[in-house]
Amino acid sequence: MKHIYIILLSILLTVSSCEDYTDITPKGALVIETADQFHEMVSLPNRGYPVNNFQYLSDDQWIREANVIGRTPNIDIINFTFDENNDRVSLMKTSSFYNQAYTYINRWNTIISLVDQAKGQQDIKQLAKAEAKIYRAYDHFLLVNTYAKAYDPQTAASDGGICIMDKFDLEAQPEKATVSQVYEFIQKDIEQAIPFLQEKPLDVYHPSLAFAYAFKAKVHLFKREIAQAKQAAEKSLSLNNQIFDMVAYKVQGGPAVFAVPAANNVEVLSYMYMTGYNEMNFAQSSIISPELRILFGTDDARFNLFFNSTSATNLDQGSNTAYWATQYTRYFYSTVGMKTTEVYLMLAECYAREDKFNEAVNVLNTIRAKRILSGTINLQVPTTRKETMELVVNERRKELLLGFNRFFDLKRLNNESEYAKTITRIFPLVNKTVPQKTYTLHPNSRLYIVPFPLSALEKNPKLTLNTNETVPF
Repeated sequence: MKHIYIILLSILLTVSSCEDYTDITPKGALVIETADQFHEMVSLPNRGYPVNNFQYLSDDQWIREANVIGRTPNIDIINFTFDENNDRVSLMKTSSFYNQAYTYINRWNTIISLVDQAKGQQDIKQLAKAEAKIYRAYDHFLLVNTYAKAYDPQTAASDGGICIMDKFDLEAQPEKATVSQVYEFIQKDIEQAIPFLQEKPLDVYHPSLAFAYAFKAKVHLFKREIAQAKQAAEKSLSLNNQIFDMVAYKVQGGPAVFAVPAANNVEVLSYMYMTGYNEMNFAQSSIISPELRILFGTDDARFNLFFNSTSATNLDQGSNTAYWATQYTRYFYSTVGMKTTEVYLMLAECYAREDKFNEAVNVLNTIRAKRILSGTINLQVPTTRKETMELVVNERRKELLLGFNRFFDLKRLNNESEYAKTITRIFPLVNKTVPQKTYTLHPNSRLYIVPFPLSALEKNPKLTLNTNETVPF
């Protein structure tokens, strides 16, 4: 028998033999010795993935002029002005996104590595391992799509990726894997996990089978494995196809009258956050660009219910920007997790790529019926794949807000010349004391590959940058 201590405020585990065990639990420690307790460890309600390392590379995000003009360049300003000449690497001494993702991976590895030694039923052990594996895969997916080139079937086998962590080891210095190897690892974890996952998990912070298939669809889509992505998306929707009706919600009075907290939003498949559970309390800093503001139009509940476009305190007047103005307790909007509408959008993209334009637009209209308050609800069916894909991408921009989805989409679509986008940004829009400039982000810009933080590069000499930038040591 082994007794396993989870030290609070870290996920470091200590394993002791029966002979060494004194039956005294150290202060600040929690004894984990049953399969049920390991299973409960999967639930991590405050899991956060800060996106500040790359959020301003998205054409959906904006920044207040006072945070740029006259300021010493920081990573936000470099990204917002698409500055490839400044030294990003020296500025990124650490990264909460990087650190937290690998901290979570160590947590999942702890469960996977040790649950078989625990007391309890075998099916609970299998469930705990499966849930930990699907989350381990998800965290590797986020990391590889941030710090490496987007998956390209032609180059993935040689493109530098990230370090794969497949076992609990706080001192590990693994070799950097290729993008292809990381995706192989992710897909292996997904396939091993799915047979043991539940349709209705223990609580909303445990992964459901619908989430697993949604994530499987996303991985296939990013690899352009369209038939497999479509099949997985359809399977996920067969388990949960609910869409929260924002049109009816508007009639009810919206978030000011009727609260929809996290657990009550029927379309959410996984509860993860950009910063933490209360992230939307600080959403006045989540400013959307004039381009996205125009894309919403005037009749979209996704904008009208939740955004403020008139504040003189949080916005530059005259910039035609807006910010998320709804507290998390009033309405939970999934930003970095997954939800059913993303699955619908993936299915629509699969149809578009198969030249099934009617089917693609029908799926988009299914979402729009719950989003558009008046005017044109049903989109017209285009006659080309490119036009249909543009409709899909536009709906993705409006539905999958504020997290990393648009950044990831730009990266993956930039690998295809038909869908690649050169972003132009005119700035400033309001201030008249400095010259207005046009900033350009090309599809092949190295800015799309975020540098590993210096703290990680210094700890692991085997970890090298995936761009041609210079390490300052």
